[in-house]
Amino acid sequence: MYGRKVKLRFLFILIILITLILTTFLILKSLEENVVYFQSPTEIKSLTELGESKIRVGGMVKKNSISVNSNGVNFIITDFKNEINVTYSGAVPNLFAEGKGVVAEGFLKDRNFFSATKILAKHDENYMPPEVKEALGEK
Repeated sequence: MYGRKVKLRFLFILIILITLILTTFLILKSLEENVVYFQSPTEIKSLTELGESKIRVGGMVKKNSISVNSNGVNFIITDFKNEINVTYSGAVPNLFAEGKGVVAEGFLKDRNFFSATKILAKHDENYMPPEVKEALGEK
């Protein structure tokens, strides 16, 4: 019914399509393990069940909440509706300060306590790295 050329083209297109689907599936499956979900303190308070997976909590560092001790840094992240206590042992970024935006990555102990493994300080949209600022200033 169909000629040999048509059958070969169909087979070739079918193999390419199967390869693309398989590649896409494998990429998405490998990324699934590394996806870290971002949540605010209000979203954490409304969780029905606490998971064991790594999450990111974001918000503002509450004023007068940072306490540094020999074990690390304790502070409170707020979204101005709810708060969550965070503990972190390690060096904090230079942009980390009270009243500034922060994202903490780690594990949720309960709805009020978060153990961070990484702290990411956020900056506003007007921030420009010093190297870029110097390059623009020279022109």
